[in-house]
Formats: sequence, C-alpha cells, structure tokens
Amino acid sequence: MAQSPSSLPCEHDPSKEVTLRVGIVQSDPQLGEVEGNLGRCLARLDEAAAAGCSLVVFPECALSGYVFADAEAATRAAVKVSGPETDALGETCARLGIHCVVGLLELDGAQLRNTAVLLGPGGILGRYRKSHIACIGVDCWTTPGDDEYEVFETPIGRIGLQICYDWRFPEVTRVLALSGADIVAHPTNSPVAARDLADFVPRARATENAVYFLMANRVGTEAGTTFFGRSQIVDPLGNVLAVADDAHASLIVAEVDVELARRKTKEPGDGGYAVRLFADRRPELYGPVTAEIPAGGR
Repeated sequence: MAQSPSSLPCEHDPSKEVTLRVGIVQSDPQLGEVEGNLGRCLARLDEAAAAGCSLVVFPECALSGYVFADAEAATRAAVKVSGPETDALGETCARLGIHCVVGLLELDGAQLRNTAVLLGPGGILGRYRKSHIACIGVDCWTTPGDDEYEVFETPIGRIGLQICYDWRFPEVTRVLALSGADIVAHPTNSPVAARDLADFVPRARATENAVYFLMANRVGTEAGTTFFGRSQIVDPLGNVLAVADDAHASLIVAEVDVELARRKTKEPGDGGYAVRLFADRRPELYGPVTAEIPAGGR
C-alpha cells in the first residue's frame, strides 16, 4: 500500500542498498491478436531474464494493440485482470524469478479500462487503471480509473504505475514519489505527434521527484497512427541510462541503484550545494493545484 510522506526513508542507508537490472521491452503489438502478442511478451521475458533483469516493463495495451475502430472490436480484445493471460505471465515470472509491468485492455464488467498490471513470482501484485483519458485510439471507449494512486512494495523496491497521457499531469508522479515510489513504470502508446515530449518529460518527471522513470513505448503503425518508440530508463538525477530507437522492437537494459531514489537530498555534480526535494516543499502554497476548475474553465 502507499506510504505516507512522513514514513519515507529519505536519506542514504548503506544497509538497505539494492542494485538491480531493469529492462524495457519496446514492442510492436498486432491489433486484436491477443494470443500472438502474449506469446511475444512471454518470449521477451525469457530474453530479459537471460540478460539479468529483475524487472521488465512492457508498453500500454501490449496484449491488444491500441487503435481500434470501435468499442465492439476493442471489447473482443479485452481481457480480465485475473485471467488466463495474466496467469501465463505470472507463471513465467515464477519460472524466471522476475517481475514485470504489462499494459492491457481490461474488461471490467461492461466497461473497458486501460490498465497496467504488476506481476511477480507470486502472481499479481498490483493494478492501475489509467486515470487521465484523452479521446485517442481505444481510449475513446475506456472508462478512467478513480482509485487513489498506490505504490506497491516488492522485494526489488517500491513501484508506482502510470500510463501514457498521465505524464502530462506532473501531480501523478509527485503523488507516487511522496507515497514512497523508488521506480515509476510508465507504459505508453505515444504517437509521432508527441515525439518531442520524449526528449524532456521522462527526465523532468525523474529529476523533479528523484525516482527512476521507466518509459515503455511501442513502435509500428495501426490504422494510420505511427508510434515513435524512444523507450527510456532515466535515473533520479535525470540521466538517460538507456534509450531505444524510433522504429524497431527491442529490449533495453540498465543497472539501477534503488537507494539513489531514496536520497531526497541531492548534491548534483561536484559543487558544494544540495537540494532537498521533499524537505524544501511548501505545500501551504500549492492550494490551486487541487482546486476545482471554475465552470467553463479549460
């Protein structure tokens, strides 16, 4: 469950150092081909485990594809969070001793949800339903989630989840960081129209919150929409540790030091100065961030 800010381990503790290897799968899911897409995800988990990864992040809607023509077609490609597809992913995680985050199109009763699931060797550890929805692709027919943002405690660190358009709302990553996240996994299906955002948003979200930001985008073209790739692993100082290209399915890998994300007092570079990202906050001045939008406001 999410932690309160007062309980956060904000400073370095050598006894709790956790270094691990993380991977991002930049995939090209085929629209509506759930079984085939699942098989390719399982194969990538084997590849990532062979590369030494403890955590692997897949893109948004990795099992279904994204640019559906109508709600009926999208519903046919939707799956249950607890179903044969997540069972297969969980069994593979158990066999490999690995964790993963997978974006899927969820069938929630009569509703469609854009969902990310965190799995480990013991099965499903957490779920997040995309809370900010723009009418693009399948999100024209999904229902936004309204649960509180949650951080999931795992043996490899505290992991928060968000999806695609959520990155345009810095409050999401900030709440996850204040709730104790070491790593924020960000599955996305970002089209070329948003290409320039990849040059600065992942670095901004990572450095302003001192978290690892793992952006897993897809490649390929669906119904005239092309996706730009550029999947990234960014550290808490805003350094890009690994980045994929714009066009090819691939696996990128980097080493992360979880304890670096827990040191909220940073001393960048060699200079004699420090920033205290949490201690220097002024919440009493931030009221408008959560104020209701006036009627007719934009």
